Amino acid sequence: MMNEPISMIMTKNVISISPDQTAKDANDILFSKRIHHLPVVQDGKLVGIVTSYDLIKKCKVVDDLADVKIKDIMTTKIATLEPNDKVGAAAQVFLENLFHGIPITLEDKTLVGIITTHDVLKYEFNKAYPNHKINWGF
Repeated sequence: MMNEPISMIMTKNVISISPDQTAKDANDILFSKRIHHLPVVQDGKLVGIVTSYDLIKKCKVVDDLADVKIKDIMTTKIATLEPNDKVGAAAQVFLENLFHGIPITLEDKTLVGIITTHDVLKYEFNKAYPNHKINWGF
C-alpha cells in the first residue's frame, strides 16, 4: 500500500537556506511560505535543517533573530531518505521519531526533495478517495 517511491510525492523544488544566513531570514521564509522545515544547504549539499520549532526554542526574543546565524541553531544530525525509498519508509521514520519532515538526498547528500507528514496523509487520502476533490489551498 505504501510501496511507491518517495520521489512520486515529495516536494522537488525545495526552499532552503544557507548556514550563513540569519534566523530572521529563516523566520521570514518559514512564515511567508507557510512551511515548517527549512533544509540548510551549502554548495548544493544538505548540511542541516531548521524548523519553526527551532526558532522558538533557540531564539528567545524576536529581536535576536537578526543576530543569530543559521549555522549556530541548525540541527546537523538529520534523518534523510533517498528518492527511491518507499513512502512506507518515510511513514515509519515519522512514527518512530515524531518527525514531521524528512529531507530527500542523493547518496552524496545533494538535496533533491523533502517529504512531510502532510504529503503522506494527502497521498493516502487520495488513494482511498480518488474521486473526492479537495481544494488544498496551496
